[in-house]
Amino acid sequence: MAGESPDNISKTSLNKNILIERIKKGDNKAAEILYRCHIGYLTAVCYRYIGKTEDAKDILQDCFIKILTSIKQFEYKGEDALRSWMTRIVVNECLSFIRKNKSQEILVSYDIPGVPIKDDVHLDDSDIDTLTPEEIQSLIIKLPTGYRTVLTLFLLEGKSHKEIGELLGIAATSSASQYHRAKIMLAYMIKKKIKDKFK
Repeated sequence: MAGESPDNISKTSLNKNILIERIKKGDNKAAEILYRCHIGYLTAVCYRYIGKTEDAKDILQDCFIKILTSIKQFEYKGEDALRSWMTRIVVNECLSFIRKNKSQEILVSYDIPGVPIKDDVHLDDSDIDTLTPEEIQSLIIKLPTGYRTVLTLFLLEGKSHKEIGELLGIAATSSASQYHRAKIMLAYMIKKKIKDKFK
């Protein structure tokens, strides 16, 4: 590999372990490839917590800087381990931002005008399959901050309500309540999206 031009690095052919080692040695081209390979997924993770906002762009920039400055301590054990490591950095930065800037929105239950909280809205697999993952993601982003954060941590990150409470500085009962309301609200939004899509 010695003397090989960075321009020869290919996103499809380069072994990720070699890529990481090159980044550790300060190879900017390798860092650019890592960014291109993962920015789409990490952006989706960030949007789940922060929404599609300018804040999310700033957080992602900070996250990638942290990834590059921390990568010397990272031991490559496969693509899944690499993605999980980067995802943890993004999630931790998002939660830190929410605790610092959105604490009141977590503590208070906000509703969306025109979206009723009713327990009689139920979804089945056919409802979910009707929408694309991107469409469902766009609806999750519209949830109030507290609902969106708790839903994501519980449903997608597999955290318990006790763990979520500790992460967000709220009671476990508050986490459970917000998760319940988030599910009802999201179900209504999905039903309405399907109705609007096929009317």
